[in-house]
Amino acid sequence: MIEIGEIPILVHLMRWYYSFGFNDFVICAGYRAWEIKQFFLTYEFRKNHLVIDHRTVQNAPPSSFHRSKIQEKWRVRVIDTGLECMTGGRIAKAFDEVTSEQELSHFAVTYGDGLSNVNLNEELTFHHTNKKLGTVLGVPPLARFGELGIVNGNQVKNFLEKPQSRGGFINGGFFFFKKEFRNYLASDDSCVLEKTPLSKLSQEGQLIMYKHMDFWHPMDTLRDRTHLENLWDSGKAPWTIQN
Repeated sequence: MIEIGEIPILVHLMRWYYSFGFNDFVICAGYRAWEIKQFFLTYEFRKNHLVIDHRTVQNAPPSSFHRSKIQEKWRVRVIDTGLECMTGGRIAKAFDEVTSEQELSHFAVTYGDGLSNVNLNEELTFHHTNKKLGTVLGVPPLARFGELGIVNGNQVKNFLEKPQSRGGFINGGFFFFKKEFRNYLASDDSCVLEKTPLSKLSQEGQLIMYKHMDFWHPMDTLRDRTHLENLWDSGKAPWTIQN
């Protein structure tokens, strides 16, 4: 919920996906889950002019809004996956909750702390074409991130969360998975996506990398936030069209 240009990074991410036609979002909430729920409960009021009119209660509700901006036509489900749950456990819980209501063949996963201008439609096409269980975005390395061991151009040979040496590509955090990936995820809170699930997937030759050589940047530190805020203020933020 940290803001860039007075907009939470979570919403920046959702709007980027939405610009490619994705409109069904599941937020795996834990820390500050209630704040996230409150934000989306009042989302339209935040975007538009608020009107509170107590002059009549028979013909109109006492509060409403005049639309000044277009509301995204999306569905947002905030699923409380627990305060202590790790990344893999969160995905497992959310997957089970969603598939209790609808059938899934593929699904996308991203973290809530990294922005990119990756063409998601092209990555999804790449995912379908290569017919692997998982596709991970590979980006040029920054000093503090896990490295992807690559063979045969794009095939992920191993998934190293924090190797000693640096080089090649790192995990950019924009994934596509077939539904069968659920079998790699333990349902308990200790399941870490970046450890056993992705390591096993890569060892079995079922994880492939989509290379992205353009903009990608995390927001882990105040320095990162300042950099992204400056890009936003310049009117040239690569990950979005400002409105």
